[in-house]
Order: sequence, then C-alpha cells, then structure tokens
Amino acid sequence: MAEAREAGTHPHAAHPFLFLVLFIPFGAVPGFLTVALAYELKKKGIDTSDIAIVVGLSYICLLLKWLWAPLVDTLLTRKTWYVGSTLACGLGLGLAGKAAMGVHPSLVAISAWLTISNFAATLLAMAVESLMAATVTDDQRGRAGGWSMAGNLGGQGLGGGLSLWLIESGGFSSAASGAMLGLLCALCCAALLWVDDSKPLLKLDGHVEAAGRRGVAANLRAIGADLWELLRSRMGILALLICLLPIGSGAAQNLWSPIAGEWHASAGVVAFVTGAMSGLISAAGCLAGGWMCDHLDRKAAYCLFGFLLCVAAVGMALCPRTSNQYIFWTSAYAFVVGLCYAAYCAVVLEAIGQTAAATKFSFLSAVSNSPIMLMTFVDGWVQGRWGTNGMLWTEAAVGGAGILVFAAMAGATRRAVAPPVLADAN
Repeated sequence: MAEAREAGTHPHAAHPFLFLVLFIPFGAVPGFLTVALAYELKKKGIDTSDIAIVVGLSYICLLLKWLWAPLVDTLLTRKTWYVGSTLACGLGLGLAGKAAMGVHPSLVAISAWLTISNFAATLLAMAVESLMAATVTDDQRGRAGGWSMAGNLGGQGLGGGLSLWLIESGGFSSAASGAMLGLLCALCCAALLWVDDSKPLLKLDGHVEAAGRRGVAANLRAIGADLWELLRSRMGILALLICLLPIGSGAAQNLWSPIAGEWHASAGVVAFVTGAMSGLISAAGCLAGGWMCDHLDRKAAYCLFGFLLCVAAVGMALCPRTSNQYIFWTSAYAFVVGLCYAAYCAVVLEAIGQTAAATKFSFLSAVSNSPIMLMTFVDGWVQGRWGTNGMLWTEAAVGGAGILVFAAMAGATRRAVAPPVLADAN
C-alpha cells in the first residue's frame, strides 16, 4: 500500500467477501445467455453452432474494454461508475429476454442487447477491479481474486439457473426473467456501503497522485506509459501470456445446455446443475484457488489448475451418457474453472499494482477473453463436425499445448533476467 500512502490516500482495507457481491452482476450477463437463453433457443430449433456464434459475439466488448478503461481511471468515482453500469446491465438483460420471445426469436436483436449489457458490465468490472487494487493488501490478493471470481461465477449460476427455472417452472417469460435478474443485480450496489472510495491513482512525472489534478492529455500519457512499463516487465509478459493462451478457458461450459440431451438430462437438471449448483461449485473452487494462490507461486498454480481442467474434459468425453454422469463431470469441470479464474485474477492483481489499475486490469482481462471467445467458436464448430467427444478432446489438447508454451516461455525469460555469474578471481 506504499503507493497509496505516497499519494496521500489511506483507503481502509475492504474484506474480500464484498467483492463477491459486487461481481455478481458481471457474471449474471453471460449466465443468462449461456444457460437460460441458450436452452430456450435450442428448444425453438436454433442450431448449436448458431447459438455458439451468439455467445462468442457477446465477448466483443470484453475484448475491447481496455479502450474505454481510461474513463474509469480519470473521471467520476468508482462507486458512481458501478451504480450506473449495474442499472444499465439490468435494462439490457430484460430487453435481451424480450428479443428471445416468440416462435422465431431474433438472434440479431439478442446479440445487440447483450452487447449493450456487456458494455455496461465492463464498466462495472473496471470499477470493482480498481477498488480491489486500492484496498487489498499484497498478502490477500489471492483471496480477493478468489472471492471476486466466486461472485463472477456465482453470478453466472444465478443468471443462468434462476432465470431458466423462472422460465420453465415459474411461468415467467424470458423478458420477465431478465428483468427480475436485473433487479437482483441492482441490489448488489448495497455492498458499496462497506467499501472506501477515493480517486484512482496515476503515475505522473515519477510521482503517484490522485487522478483529475491535471489535464486529460497528461492523464492519458501517464496511463499509456504505465501500461507500457507493465508490458516490458517479466511479470507483465508472463501475466499477458497467461491471459492470451487457452489455458483454463472453461469455454466448453458455454455449450453444456445445448448438448445436455446427449446425457438425457432434463430441463430441471440443466437448470440446477449448470445454473445454481454450478455457481456454488465454481464459487467453492474460486475460494480454494484463491487461498492456494496466496501460498504458491500464482503462475504455477494457474498452469496446474489448467491441467486439471484438461483432465475433466477428457473424463467427460470418456464417461457413459447418463444424467448422473452429466451432473458429475459438469460439476467437476465447474470446480476446476473456479480454481482457474481465481488464479487468473490473483496473477493480474499481482502484476498491475495500484496506478492506472482499471486500464491495466482491463487490458489483461480483455486479452484473457480472447481464448474464451476463440475456443467457444472452435468448440461449436468441432461439435457440429465431429460431435461432442471431438469438442471435449479438442478442448483438452489445446489447453495442454498452452501449458507447454507457457512453461517454455517462463523458463526462457527466467534465464534472460538471471544475474551474470562472476568469474572466480582465483
């Protein structure tokens, strides 16, 4: 917290649990799409490959969010950004649900409203990430990452499972279900009452100070220089590589709903297992992974968790096609995804420091969504061409290759920065 003290700010350390609550709306948007809307679209005869395209397109804002991240680093307060973007997310969910109604739902309209929701969700996430960077101490970054990702994945379970249950069992339309989800997201703003807020920090002329004291041009130059400094460091390079490679992407879970019929899983099973149950299991994985990342090298932990995800994909490919096996393997996959997400967040928090936190976190986060989006497209295409087994084996093979590439790069950069060995004077 030295940078905060130098800048004259003394934010109170927030309990990591609060970031679970604050991240729930961010996870609710993809959860609503990949579980509730995906299942409804499949029932209406939409091909799995087309559903995969809608899901993949929803990641566009997540890929580009670093472009508007400087807004959160320089304007307004982080709490203001959070409240406004959360309300916008709720509105977008209701309108996306409305577009999915009818015999022939409009995939274009669904994609458009979900893009707006995802745009608002990126601002929401930036505000929370910046608050984490300002209030979490170094020895708790793993746990903070675990709690925040538990909220992310728990929100996906809430957004998917609760929404699908409301549609299938509660007599709600997809529009009403989306609106109800938006209202629940708005309630998460109450957690801000226990989190200190202060102006984001920037590194200007070698000094750390609160944003807003100088002009826009000076702020943008400072943000760009800070980001470049991160990407030139070994820690920054390895963090970028972890985000870029398809290790622990968990993309296959985006298609659990449309392939559930192969395991003879009913709508109730899909809603519970890939929704509420998945959220709880992933949240448990996040908490376990966050704790482990505060006791292990965070990058090594991420690779270990990515390998376990490959094992889970292979296990699901080899298992008998029964409803119980569907429950077991999707649950195992969800737990390991939680481990991976916690490790990812811990690595990023370790790398970015406190200055220009929203921009640096958003840049790495945007990069991390590239393999998720790519693997969602790949999984959908492979599933249509070679079936679900082909999709699962591909997921495992690509993840394993990513781990090998990272290990090679980590070894090469360690040698590159190793201090020279002094010659023996004798």
